[in-house]
Amino acid sequence: MVSTAGLPPSRRTVVLALGATQTLAWGSSFYLPAILAAPMGSATGVSISTVFALFSVALLISGLLGPSVGRRIDRLGGRGVLVASNVVLAAGLAALAAATDMVTLGLAFALLGVGMGIGLYDSAFAALGRLYGYDARSAITGISLMAGFASTIAWPLTSLGLETIGWRGTCLSWAAAHVLIGLPLNWFLLPVAAPLEPQTGEAKPPPAISFDRNMWLLTFAFAAIWFVAGAMAAHMPAILVASGASQSAAILAASLMGPAQVAARVFEARVLMRYHPLLSARLACLGHPLAAAVLLTAGPVAAPLFGILHGLGNGILTIARGTVPLAIYGPANYGYRLGLLGAPARVAQASAPYVVSVALDRGGGNMALILTAAAGVLTGLAFLVIRQQTEHNDEPPLEQTGERT
Repeated sequence: MVSTAGLPPSRRTVVLALGATQTLAWGSSFYLPAILAAPMGSATGVSISTVFALFSVALLISGLLGPSVGRRIDRLGGRGVLVASNVVLAAGLAALAAATDMVTLGLAFALLGVGMGIGLYDSAFAALGRLYGYDARSAITGISLMAGFASTIAWPLTSLGLETIGWRGTCLSWAAAHVLIGLPLNWFLLPVAAPLEPQTGEAKPPPAISFDRNMWLLTFAFAAIWFVAGAMAAHMPAILVASGASQSAAILAASLMGPAQVAARVFEARVLMRYHPLLSARLACLGHPLAAAVLLTAGPVAAPLFGILHGLGNGILTIARGTVPLAIYGPANYGYRLGLLGAPARVAQASAPYVVSVALDRGGGNMALILTAAAGVLTGLAFLVIRQQTEHNDEPPLEQTGERT
């Protein structure tokens, strides 16, 4: 493992670089339509719902790419993939800025979906698993800790850009950030992992990964997690307004999610790191159902507490996406496994904005809260019955302590 400078970067350097580039990647892709969907639709002659439908297609594309991207990272390491993601995300954002109708807008979102498929958490987690093996948990927590501020940073910056340079200029500015900031960080500060296989030029078949009991439970749990996360990213302010909060109070409550996510990840890094990550996941599953129960019981006065409780749970569950499979199955074929687990999760995430919008239309905020809380409860039940080890895992157990990031 060598860097381009001949010396391996420290783990702290790698975590800081990936944390920064993940914040940029999430802020300029996943969190972009929440601010720019309306002006995009107005300028290209399509409805806001159509813009979100195109974004859902982008999420589906990102999920379909997961297994193949994971296999490549397992073989060759993650630096090349993450550098390529900066190029593709920049191209997608530039294409968005140039879109003039539904066709060109759809093509731009498809390109953005490819960038998300190779550049978001699953690729970063797989890269860390390839570099550090079982000891990657603290690094995964570290980059998640930084990227937890993605919405908190990106939404105000995107709103400011919309007001000052317009939505097209904002997309171009995010594209420039990938080229000038994200790409150099990934290129110069991520180590090059030695290939696991000789490069013979022959296509290798995908590794055999058995879908045992734990894999099916993890597949369901992560799909439910991303369904709730996708629903809240698209509709949290609307749900709070439908529950009786004012628009300003709803926005304030929703903005508390980011700091709460970071606080939860600090707690994970400092306290829960000593225990198996399944414990963290099980505790975190209480966050959203408890938030929904408080809001349903106390009404709009509890809107800030809703944002905090949801953020606390979601903050740790994002980490669990990377740490639980690593702890149970080990680093062998870790990227490919994350890709397999991530594909259904992306489908669930893509469907969430539409499904919850129907719930809001037909049953108001209460219906949306009950639906998402039920998904959270089922996630918790799935994590409760997952075994910490499997008969397929002949690697040593996850280190319960490790280098702090």
